[in-house]
Amino acid sequence: MTMTTMTATPVGTESQLVIAPMLIVLVAAAATLFLGRHPRARAAVSLAAGAGYGLAVAAIDWYIVLAPGAPGIATYQVGDWPAPFGITLVADGLSAFMLTMVAILGIGSLVYSTRHLPGGEGRSYYFPLFHFLALGVTGAFLTGDLFNLFVWFEVMLMASYVFVAYSGGPQHTRAAFWYVALNLLASAVFLLGVGGIYATTGTLNMADLAQRLAEPAAYGLEPVPVVGLLGMLLSVFAIKAGLVPFQFWIPTAYRAAPPQITALLAGATKKVGIYAIIRLSFTVFAGAEVAVDLPLPVVDAAIAGDSPLPFVGAALLVMGAGSILVGGIGAVGRDTMEGVFAYSSIGQVGFIAVPVAIAASTVDPTLREFAIIAALVFALNHTLAKGLLFLAVGTVRSATGTSRFADLGGLAGRSPPLAIAVFIASLALVGIPPLSGFFGKFLVFDAAARAGAGPVLVLLLVGSLLTIAYATRMWNRSFWGARTDAVDAATIDPVEVGVLVVLAATIVVVGVGFDPVYEFAETAAEAALDTDTYVDAVDPQNASELGGSSGGDH
Repeated sequence: MTMTTMTATPVGTESQLVIAPMLIVLVAAAATLFLGRHPRARAAVSLAAGAGYGLAVAAIDWYIVLAPGAPGIATYQVGDWPAPFGITLVADGLSAFMLTMVAILGIGSLVYSTRHLPGGEGRSYYFPLFHFLALGVTGAFLTGDLFNLFVWFEVMLMASYVFVAYSGGPQHTRAAFWYVALNLLASAVFLLGVGGIYATTGTLNMADLAQRLAEPAAYGLEPVPVVGLLGMLLSVFAIKAGLVPFQFWIPTAYRAAPPQITALLAGATKKVGIYAIIRLSFTVFAGAEVAVDLPLPVVDAAIAGDSPLPFVGAALLVMGAGSILVGGIGAVGRDTMEGVFAYSSIGQVGFIAVPVAIAASTVDPTLREFAIIAALVFALNHTLAKGLLFLAVGTVRSATGTSRFADLGGLAGRSPPLAIAVFIASLALVGIPPLSGFFGKFLVFDAAARAGAGPVLVLLLVGSLLTIAYATRMWNRSFWGARTDAVDAATIDPVEVGVLVVLAATIVVVGVGFDPVYEFAETAAEAALDTDTYVDAVDPQNASELGGSSGGDH
């Protein structure tokens, strides 16, 4: 797998496509807000917007990234203000891959929401908030500057704050309080980091920042503070991703939010943190010539290198290892379905962080690219499987009134399609072929083996055994055994089950037809590492060679 150079010149149609998904969800949010007293019209507009969003993302995937002769990257300069002075939106392989995950799960959650909509006054603002959440996620994937990354994070978070407190009970209010408090602290740290970077470099445009860090003497910069500032941002993104030691908000927030929103929180908003780590670490900061030599006295070792990436790799490896163990052990002991899946989500994001850590720690460009591919494929499976499982929690709770294992049993006989969908998602988490989860887990193991990281392989094996343990326990307690009274009296919504079946079929299709998925992930990894193309696409007038190589080669 060699690095390929993509054509960086967007033409009119491709440039307009970049902003299309954001415009669709923004218009949908405004329209559904004005249709507050017309629930049927509100739902119809939301479904139409979901279909439009999916088509817009598919158009970005094909016309910008995947089609023969596609440019590979396209930009949209808001208001025709040129970079680095204006607001730049950028669509390339990495952002397109992330948007595709959001589109698949978002459309499923939207259809599910038309049948499983919490009652009360909240109905009137549910769909506007849903679209604003999608707007924040989409903007974060497409933005080309750090300050607007902060802005779109806040748009996403403000909608999620309301959803966590949506039901209004004491438990939900308490969960929302801690969720808001932690994220406000994270936002303050984010803003401090952004301000520090601006004070150090004089720019927040990612392409301009990459160019300046690669040529500090030409701009009169001192790149050493970059390591500390990147560390601040890394902690913020770790909070968003739910990595240990910042995972404690996840169980309460996931339990409090409506299940279809929890599916999005786990399947989409977590990936914003992962995306930000990959984009900033490899596209922006990798080219900075900074001598890192951080001694670790406890283990008699040191983090050393000529860029900030070794620091990122060490931090992510520790957080990823902690997440795999804390999440897996925590999931084994839970007594509700959503409790198992919430802790499982902590553990699974650790499987995404570990290959990113390997990519940051190696100097081999081939291994770096392969490790990022592994992280992206695993992230795709996590979005599909965990999104399905959280939606299944909502279906079980609405049908039986409970998700406690003590009150469940015999669901497989009561609703075979529901059972099949959950079974497929559980097998995908475990990594059974030919499902998408098998390829994600195999690639992560392969990346660790290529890196010669024996202890990491042991960690991944332990995490996989824990996944088998809690998935088996959940299945046996909920779907096997004698039917309980709650299950026997259940009324299961066929549309909700239909959404689950479609997601389960997607998991199978991704696994059986994995070659194009791998090629898409490979294109995304190349885009993350090809700093030269990114800089040239965003600001072609001022772009220059970054020391003769892309940031991915450092």
